[in-house]
Amino acid sequence: MHKIAFIALFSLPLFAGFFPKSIHTSIQSIQQQTATLNTPFPLNGMSGIVIHDYNSASRAITSRIVQTDTKGGVSLLPTDILHHDKLPTIKTAVQKGDKVIGGYLYDTVLVLAPNEKTYTNVIHTYHKKWIHPDLYALFLSTHGERQPTKENLLQFAKAYQVGLIYIVRKNEAVLLDPISGKIVGKKSATTSSQAAQFPFYMHFDKLDSGWFGNDAKGDYYSSMGAL
Repeated sequence: MHKIAFIALFSLPLFAGFFPKSIHTSIQSIQQQTATLNTPFPLNGMSGIVIHDYNSASRAITSRIVQTDTKGGVSLLPTDILHHDKLPTIKTAVQKGDKVIGGYLYDTVLVLAPNEKTYTNVIHTYHKKWIHPDLYALFLSTHGERQPTKENLLQFAKAYQVGLIYIVRKNEAVLLDPISGKIVGKKSATTSSQAAQFPFYMHFDKLDSGWFGNDAKGDYYSSMGAL
């Protein structure tokens, strides 16, 4: 058997309210690039992972999935499972009985906020593993990206093991699952009267790329509303 990237699985916390609950279930049936879960995820658009047990001591993630209907129907995603150049590609097909974690890494969250006050309020309201937007800003700069998109958020999430993007929009906050590209949480929010930083709150005034410099122009709320 080829070498396999084995993973340590930890019980994920259950979130209440705004944050969708993670769930442990299994594959009931498989049909080419779709499958049915024994227990559906709480929401359509939630992503998850499929785990195959090779023996009592060996297991691996074999696929990412996204729920497409409330009865537990999911699509298998034809994307890289683990983002690491030195790990071998796992080619094990999804099988009936494989374990599933829905809402995988949903406790690790990137925040996109208009200003420091709003950002601070968010991270003090919920107990999560917060990813600072400075890291995302550096990612955009090094990849030559001009603003947040679902595509570069997906790339960032895979590279840094991010499960959700908390986005503060005009008078609301949403949770974007970067793997599925779907909104999995929404609530009303009071928009701060402070000025909104474009493209989003971060510590940098300017990066070497020039785009984040003083000549960068745009509207934060229009940009976030387009995601």
